[in-house]
Amino acid sequence: MARFGLLQLNGLARMFVLGVLAGFSVVSILTYGYLSWENLHSTVHNRAENEIDKPTSQPHIIFILADDQGFRDVGYHGSEFKTPTIDRLAAEGVKLENYYVQPMCTPSRSQFITGRYQIHTGLQHSVIRPTQPNCLPLDNVTLPQKLKDVGYSTHMVGKWHLGFYKRNCMPTQRGFDTFFGSLLGSGDYYKHFKCDSPGICGYDLHEGENAAWEHDNGIYSTIMYTQKVADILASHNPRKPLFLYLAFQAVHSPLQVPSKYLEHYKSITNLHRRKYAAMVTCLDEAINNVTLALKKYGYYNNSIIVYSSDNGGQPMAGGSNWPLRGSKGTYWEGGIRAVGFVHSPLLLNKGTLCRGLLHITDWYPTLVTLAEGQLEENLLLDGYDVWETISEGMPSPRLDILHNIDPIYTKAKNGSWQAGYGIWNTAIQAAIRVGDWKLLTGIPGYSDWVPPQTFSGLMTNRWHKERVSWDLGKSVWLFNITADPYERVDLSHLYPHIVKQLLLKLAKYNKTAVPVRYPPKDTRSNPQLNGGVWGPWYKDDEGKNSLVTNLLSKKNGGQKMKTKKKLKKKV
Repeated sequence: MARFGLLQLNGLARMFVLGVLAGFSVVSILTYGYLSWENLHSTVHNRAENEIDKPTSQPHIIFILADDQGFRDVGYHGSEFKTPTIDRLAAEGVKLENYYVQPMCTPSRSQFITGRYQIHTGLQHSVIRPTQPNCLPLDNVTLPQKLKDVGYSTHMVGKWHLGFYKRNCMPTQRGFDTFFGSLLGSGDYYKHFKCDSPGICGYDLHEGENAAWEHDNGIYSTIMYTQKVADILASHNPRKPLFLYLAFQAVHSPLQVPSKYLEHYKSITNLHRRKYAAMVTCLDEAINNVTLALKKYGYYNNSIIVYSSDNGGQPMAGGSNWPLRGSKGTYWEGGIRAVGFVHSPLLLNKGTLCRGLLHITDWYPTLVTLAEGQLEENLLLDGYDVWETISEGMPSPRLDILHNIDPIYTKAKNGSWQAGYGIWNTAIQAAIRVGDWKLLTGIPGYSDWVPPQTFSGLMTNRWHKERVSWDLGKSVWLFNITADPYERVDLSHLYPHIVKQLLLKLAKYNKTAVPVRYPPKDTRSNPQLNGGVWGPWYKDDEGKNSLVTNLLSKKNGGQKMKTKKKLKKKV
């Protein structure tokens, strides 16, 4: 490709690699956990040499999404956690240190897979609940669909959380050739069982569109998903382009982990933090094994590995975003500023930091372009192609981020049009970043600065936590994030002209918003009515008209508005 040159192995290197990587089974890799690089030298590669010699010109794309990993919870951000693989891959690649996601699961996943803001898909409120007749709108062209158009084999392993109430919503109907994982937002790591409420419980492990009962062997999901990835890599031809979306359940609650990983963290007195730390280390080991499998089966030299968390950590469940403010579920930096890096032999500037402004919507146009695909204007993307920013250190084409506008979230009691200078009702929860500036309105969410080990062992008392003294009349905040990344100094009263500019930007975005999709629960979703399994319950020939009506919130009825935003041409 013109944008980057493929690394070609010379004859001596090929002989070395073939001698190094031979015939060690995937099962062995995953059974014994970490393999040292020395141990790898004893393996026997079972690929034909010509499969390595002639890779596709299109890169293999491996996107790894961690769940609820806090900004602090990685070794290279100063954590006490042991994450040697993540630290090494990040150090050898490009660390993304001005990278943003959404504050919860569904919003981040929907924006990754569509390249569009929540306000343009109707998913701007909360997450998709298991009992809701709701999913990622079917009129959105997904990232795997675009990659399939240019010859990619597309596979998903892990957590979906983009809705499943009818068959057309399932991953294999949204562009993935194969799917192995869970449909819900959380569940038991061993039994793959989830209760949404008392009596509403079911099994949630699927292969394709069916319950994967035969895989119900009590294997910890982080290990099981890694084994599945290795199986996919072993069976695919590396001369053909591969897209692998690996969305780990870890490290979302419930806090469960094999006991051997707890041995590393006896010094952590808080049991929640200790278990969470062990889960992160197990996750790091899984990523090591995925990397080894990529090398073993001939993918690595033509691969791009992207690592991202889906949102900030939850302190009550062991996570830490220190020194950032806030937590998962909030629009403070601790909820939306994520751990992220790119690791690839194809990067031009390896071992660097990227401080350009990036957002999870940017992966869609970036990866489609790298895959030699087309970005039609009618996709109405909100993301930008940021490969040159990451790989070459060029300025980011992104100048702003709409963090969200949620018109049905609890309104700030003291918010008003007057507080928003007649431009915006500050009772509405919203957040936007423009250049160095960040504006929040409404109720941004839990806002304390929470250092690690803040909570006692019993989780009943807090210590060393900085509480916020609220002005009861406040509904607008302004921060210079470049100068004050920890959001300690509110500047809204000093720079009213900046506040007005950002409020005007919010109002402009809001004109392109579609109605919120947040329907009430459907009793037909009960797994006990569907063989004890969480899965599609709505039949396309039943009540189509009533379902369409139900999909729109009563507070946000109306016809879907067309966004006027056009995809900017990429440099």
